[in-house]
Amino acid sequence: MAFTTKLPPQNYIDGQWVDPASGEAIDMICPSDGHVIGKIARGGAKDIGLAVAAARRAFEGEWGRTTATERGRLLSRLGAAILAHQDELAEIEANDTGKPLRLARSDVVATARYFEYYGGAADKVHGDTIPFVDGYQVMIVREPRGVTGHIIPWNYPAQMFGRTLGAALATGNATVLKPAEEACMSIVRLTQLAAEVGFPPGVINLVTGYGDEAGAALSSHAGIDFLSFTGSPEVGVLIQKSAAENHVPCVLELGGKSPQLVFEDANVEKALPAIISAIIQNAGQTCSAGSRVLVQRSIYETFVAALATRMNAVRVGSHKADLDLGPVISKVQLNRVAGFLERAQRDGIPVIGEGRLDASAGEGGFFVKPTLLGPVPVSHELAREEVFGPVLVVIPFDDENDALRIANGTDYGLIAGVWTENGARQLRVAKKLRVGQVYVNGYGAGGGIELPFGGFKKSGHGREKGFEALREYTVAKTIVLNHG
Repeated sequence: MAFTTKLPPQNYIDGQWVDPASGEAIDMICPSDGHVIGKIARGGAKDIGLAVAAARRAFEGEWGRTTATERGRLLSRLGAAILAHQDELAEIEANDTGKPLRLARSDVVATARYFEYYGGAADKVHGDTIPFVDGYQVMIVREPRGVTGHIIPWNYPAQMFGRTLGAALATGNATVLKPAEEACMSIVRLTQLAAEVGFPPGVINLVTGYGDEAGAALSSHAGIDFLSFTGSPEVGVLIQKSAAENHVPCVLELGGKSPQLVFEDANVEKALPAIISAIIQNAGQTCSAGSRVLVQRSIYETFVAALATRMNAVRVGSHKADLDLGPVISKVQLNRVAGFLERAQRDGIPVIGEGRLDASAGEGGFFVKPTLLGPVPVSHELAREEVFGPVLVVIPFDDENDALRIANGTDYGLIAGVWTENGARQLRVAKKLRVGQVYVNGYGAGGGIELPFGGFKKSGHGREKGFEALREYTVAKTIVLNHG
């Protein structure tokens, strides 16, 4: 029996589930088989306006008077509620995104962890004092931004709900969410849970719909005070320009072309599974996917042969089969990835490893074989552009300086991995990489809730996760007291 949800195709505004002004709904498609699993509201500018107004009333009313301790308790209760419903949420997430069920479960646990973490941090956002001239006391206090807008992507809907809302709510902001229309059913259910645990009306408002309708309306709305966006650099530019019209600051996370640098003294047996995992996780639809492997020339042939053997063993199929990876999110994404692979073939770039399609990968799904290609010229689009699919490219390098030149030679700078047993090189290379996170002899951190996350260059600006996010969602106010 095909999975379907009973979630309402409505927006959540001012504590009520309401029909969109358009009166229309959008079908939600399961990427594994192409079946409709539910519907969401087709929200637009009018719905966004109502949501922003509700958030403003909450911020200036009851929510604005809520103590940090009380906010923390609410966040912690939401974290507990998410864990209590993790099986239900994981099933929704897996069907909506196509990711294997075990990955969906991990995502739900990470979502809960965001609210646990920020629940504990809510009353620990401290101010400061500044020594000044005699007769004066100077205090720096950190205050919430006000009404914050959140435009959430489709690759990790549940996790992004926690990642973007946790810090905003902990610091006392009222929020308006616009999730991606490709996958957001888990966000609808999470919003229901937030209401059940007691968040006051207007604190969390959810408007679903298309990016060029509801998303554009939110980014351009004069009533928001801060905006968080995760998505492509191209849309990030539009978002930032739109917000700038109202002088609204943004945190933007815009993807990457993240390198893994494998030196000749690397622990190969440790590196191989981590490198494969970093590109097949979520079918490569991860901003921090390790999509470039830079290998020192002295070990290039043997390392690449071992990497190809690992890639050949990877299995892709339906989310229900719970294999190494599932489908990509949509036909559009399938065509995008296929286009990169077709152009690579046209340009004579060898395929040196390829995963296997499982019998569960039916014709109605959007399945891509994980593919390893190389050597890839550093000027080729595969070495420079984000594919956002399970496509891994290999590039040889000569020495440390050559590796850094190649690693830093794209428009992106989100994350990197360094594989070497040389302690001096570990730190030296990490400091010279122009990225927001560097992992040494490892890659990724299982959600990394505590670790500040963000990029350089076209990977965006600002930081999410950890205590850095709490600073992003607050502003510093200087109070100068003349006490004589």
